[in-house]
Amino acid sequence: MAKTERKTIDQVFILLGIVATAVLLVVGGLAWRAYAFATSSVKTELAAQQIYFPATDSPALAKLPDADKAAMTKYAGQQLLTGPQAKVYANNFIAVHLSEVAAGKTYAQVSTASLADPTNAQLKQQAQTLFQGETLRGLLLGDGYAYWTFGQIAQYAAVAALAGAVLMAILVLLGIRHRANLK
Repeated sequence: MAKTERKTIDQVFILLGIVATAVLLVVGGLAWRAYAFATSSVKTELAAQQIYFPATDSPALAKLPDADKAAMTKYAGQQLLTGPQAKVYANNFIAVHLSEVAAGKTYAQVSTASLADPTNAQLKQQAQTLFQGETLRGLLLGDGYAYWTFGQIAQYAAVAALAGAVLMAILVLLGIRHRANLK
């Protein structure tokens, strides 16, 4: 292969490497911004709710099944501020208490029974309690844990893209050096 052809091929690969580096930098920056936005938003929203995990000596923890108590004890006394905390609080605290309200029935089941028997005050109270609890649980899992998880995935994507950009930049520099050494 002639030197001019080799230089042309090197130049094409160098330009492609520069474009790939730029694209990876942009993607990495946007993914990092998504991570920062998601985790910051979740933390801000959860902080505004002023939810705290019960202390380790709390009767609320003592009543929980062992697995739920162990999960809750990890965060005992802390304010709920992160996605993993939201998941634990929703699944290992609220869900346990909701299962005790109407023998494990859901809001939809109790609400249907309450509508069929409108004079039953107990069913109305259970429906209201289940509605509020299931709503809070859903918000913690959907708006807290899910968005936090999306943010974590964006962080991993950002790190991968930025690492790819560094690798491509190194390859571009090696390509430039190789092209310059062709005589």
